[in-house]
Amino acid sequence: MKKRKAVFLDRDGTILVHEPYLSSPDQLSLLPNAAEGIRLFKKHGYLVIVVTNQSGIARGLFDEERLMLIHKKMMGMLENEGANIDGLYYCPHHTEGIIERYKIDCDCRKPKPGMFLDAARRHRIDLSQSIMIGDSEVDMLAGKNAGCKSVLVRNGCAGDAGIVPVMNMDYVVKDLLEAAKIFTCKGKA
Repeated sequence: MKKRKAVFLDRDGTILVHEPYLSSPDQLSLLPNAAEGIRLFKKHGYLVIVVTNQSGIARGLFDEERLMLIHKKMMGMLENEGANIDGLYYCPHHTEGIIERYKIDCDCRKPKPGMFLDAARRHRIDLSQSIMIGDSEVDMLAGKNAGCKSVLVRNGCAGDAGIVPVMNMDYVVKDLLEAAKIFTCKGKA
């Protein structure tokens, strides 16, 4: 069976408006063009996989049940706009956490590639034909460590002035839709 290409998406700042340690479904707000970008990737045969660090769990700010409610609402919001996610992976760990079982140095916390490798096994993904899209240096490094192209989203929430330069990306875009257009138009990427 042939392996598939995927687009890996960071959650906060890429799909959702970034809220530090987002801990309630009531805080969710989709970024402009996020659903449209996901629909375009899906239309062109990409699997769409969310990979997100959620150290708020290790830090005791919210639990996995609360995270499941947040993800359920996010998936519903996207589905209401015709955008479907094929998989969602999260890392609840952090070495500075206060919840002992999550206070570990794991292989899944970005920039390590554990979530990508798990998704690749489960969904038969060719990582060399895949893309990581996120809004931070950690996301770019995670994509590179997994063997993917990396795309930095400058979603305008913080503006570009005064932002520390980010390395290791192949493209810089304003939003998820612009990224989708780059990779789905003939002769691009």
